[in-house]
Amino acid sequence: MDQFIVKPLFGGDEIAWYTITNVTLWMAVAVLAVIAMMVLGTSRRAMIPSRSQSVGELAYGFIYKMVEDVAGKDGLKFFPYIMTLFMFIVFANFLGLIPMSFTTTSHFAVTVVLALLVFLTVTIVGFVKNGIGFLGLFWVSSAPLPLRPILAVIELISYFVRPVSHSIRLAGNVMAGHAVIKVFAGFAAIAVVSPVSVVAITAMYGLEVLVAFIQAYVFTILTCVYLKDALHPSH
Repeated sequence: MDQFIVKPLFGGDEIAWYTITNVTLWMAVAVLAVIAMMVLGTSRRAMIPSRSQSVGELAYGFIYKMVEDVAGKDGLKFFPYIMTLFMFIVFANFLGLIPMSFTTTSHFAVTVVLALLVFLTVTIVGFVKNGIGFLGLFWVSSAPLPLRPILAVIELISYFVRPVSHSIRLAGNVMAGHAVIKVFAGFAAIAVVSPVSVVAITAMYGLEVLVAFIQAYVFTILTCVYLKDALHPSH
């Protein structure tokens, strides 16, 4: 598990809130990579797009359609925020697959902050747009009346559990995949099983490339679902 250890970049072993670490470095690299593709790569706006412009336009259209389909037309005003979330997570995941790099999304300190920002945004939007009517999200009007208070408590608990499941799903999947690859790599030094180990590492690496995208997609689409609940809270 040493690949997940947070280390200061400049001397000493103590880590404070202002210490520049390997996490800080690779988060910055992810942000710069997003800027390079979405700003610099599309700056020409050519009729015949370059590769970076094609990828940027594809990502833009993909997330725009997702927000529109899941959260509705009202949700499109939050498209820049959701697009930023997706691009940061997907780039952080892919950069973490580079040998000797650091996977920032394998740390709960990162994913919990992202999930809490979504949770707070959705909750504030829900109350600003609907007022006290936002509490209708927890009242299951289609259920029998005696069951509604019980279901309301269950709905309330599940609502506050959202940031936990939202963050653990991303960090847990990314961490598990990297740990399995490292385990297989440990067997590569044994001559008898090294061919099998190399094949297993290659297969797992291919799977992790897929997981890197899928987990960014899942995090983003759940954000859209939560936003839909805030905009249209009736159960």
